[in-house]
Amino acid sequence: MAIPTAISAASIAPPESTPDAASSPVESAASPVESAALPFESMPQPLESQDPRIRRTRQLLQQALATLLRTRDFDKLSVQEITDAAGVNRATFYAHYPDKFALLECMVAGRFHALLAGRGVVFDGTCTNALTGIVLGVCDFLSQTLAQFANTPCAASNQVPPHMETAIVAVVRGMLLDGLRNHPPASPTPPTASPELLAATASWAIYGAAREWVQTPNHLPSEEIAVTVQRLVAPILLQQSA
Repeated sequence: MAIPTAISAASIAPPESTPDAASSPVESAASPVESAALPFESMPQPLESQDPRIRRTRQLLQQALATLLRTRDFDKLSVQEITDAAGVNRATFYAHYPDKFALLECMVAGRFHALLAGRGVVFDGTCTNALTGIVLGVCDFLSQTLAQFANTPCAASNQVPPHMETAIVAVVRGMLLDGLRNHPPASPTPPTASPELLAATASWAIYGAAREWVQTPNHLPSEEIAVTVQRLVAPILLQQSA
């Protein structure tokens, strides 16, 4: 399973005052794969395209969203505000993302995959070390997210904003589902459990455990809790492969 290149607010240069290259006919004409009409699971990862104009546009949009989230509530943000901050037009936005939730999920995916890529973690449905790495990544990602919202009520209550929770779980579910589909278990327990159900169950279990950890005062190091959570979640996923 390929791990996409990370997108991080710190690594993206501020938008240059240049014309919106993304609105050119070449880029605005989205291919069938990149069509905003497709379900998000069928859409490409944020920097998957080799076209530098497409990559640049997605960087601008994700950087704009990351910057706005430092002071604004996601639920109150409009697509127009995001495109204004990114310096692109609405038509360009919808050529890349069906809505702001898809943009958020791509932003979270890029950053989360960056943590795993730095550790060489690729989940193939069978490896306990990879599963531990995913759990550790979620713990560290939650810690970093709370730090980013340091001046908001969420940080004061040690809670991640709901929209971020949904995006994190969706990204983890996607990783686990890819691994299960590529290496399906020989005999799922129970036999009626589909890869989608297994991935959904495990992703929420991982996120819930990581959230409990990050909200616990004087918690153990993330490396220690990751091993514990992996042992709890492994029976759901790491069954004998075919």
